[in-house]
Amino acid sequence: MASRNSARNTLMLAPVLDLNEATVLHERLLALKGGAVAIDASAVERVGALCVQVLMAAARSWEADRLSFTFAEVSDAFIKATQLIGADIGPLMAKEI
Repeated sequence: MASRNSARNTLMLAPVLDLNEATVLHERLLALKGGAVAIDASAVERVGALCVQVLMAAARSWEADRLSFTFAEVSDAFIKATQLIGADIGPLMAKEI
């Protein structure tokens, strides 16, 4: 029997991650709880601090559960916004082997 932990789900983020999107993002992440997750932020044009907080809290939750939580793809706008906010997503970036 295959473990649910072995399956990796990809979550495509919306282009605009503002206050209105924070609850939607939280709900989408909760639906993926219990399995590995790869975040695709390649289409993100704008991101607010609350959505970054939701993502960082999810990363910590996945880490506590000993599950993979990575950013597979990120846009320049996403990287710049997280740097401005002071969030370090570097350790969460998917690494090529």
